[in-house]
Amino acid sequence: MQNEQENYNITPSNSESKLFGLTYRPTPSDRELEWDRTKVLLSKTDSKGNILYANESFIDVCGYDDFELMDKSHNIIRHPDMPKVIFKIMWEKIQTGEGFHVVMKNMSKTGRYYWVVNDLKTAKDNFGVLTFTGQQKSVHPDLISKIIEPLYRKLLQIQVASGVQSSENYLIGFLEERNMTYTQFIDQLIFTGVDTIQEKDDTIKVSIPKKKGFFSGFFADEKPTAKKK
Repeated sequence: MQNEQENYNITPSNSESKLFGLTYRPTPSDRELEWDRTKVLLSKTDSKGNILYANESFIDVCGYDDFELMDKSHNIIRHPDMPKVIFKIMWEKIQTGEGFHVVMKNMSKTGRYYWVVNDLKTAKDNFGVLTFTGQQKSVHPDLISKIIEPLYRKLLQIQVASGVQSSENYLIGFLEERNMTYTQFIDQLIFTGVDTIQEKDDTIKVSIPKKKGFFSGFFADEKPTAKKK
């Protein structure tokens, strides 16, 4: 079994500290990337998370050229604000062949961040080798600011103070209180905009436009904007 850092896609290897020895990993910016939120960002990786393919929308939004992405770890776009436990759960699920929905804060080549929900699917070739395909779409900003970002911030704080296992223990309790898995929790937020647990007698609710289609609720309710770097 691969070690935890590699398997959970949570820490770049030494070879990823630079891109071709020329460009260092970008410094995170507190500015959000503006992009066409109607686009589907598609990527495919091998069983180790190395990128095999990325569509034009993925390339356009992350800001890397295609030659910079191919055969590089998908965590080239990983944002340091992401708690490691989310990747831990993700890898455990998709390596068993299960689909997985995960909300992620990504980092572009310029250091700006962008939030997506990633629908991950697993496939096997004729030799039984796994590949993973992810379709990323935008998330309603209120879901991020009111529910996802506060949760991820708390998980990261626990991780820094007490380690990944303690962060995972908190997430397990958080989900058990709702009687849900992580994917069920994300699906509920996407489709209803509601976190069923009441805080001070008020249910946290986000107004999500009603649209048809499985991915429709993922879209932010706004007109497309030009990307800025």
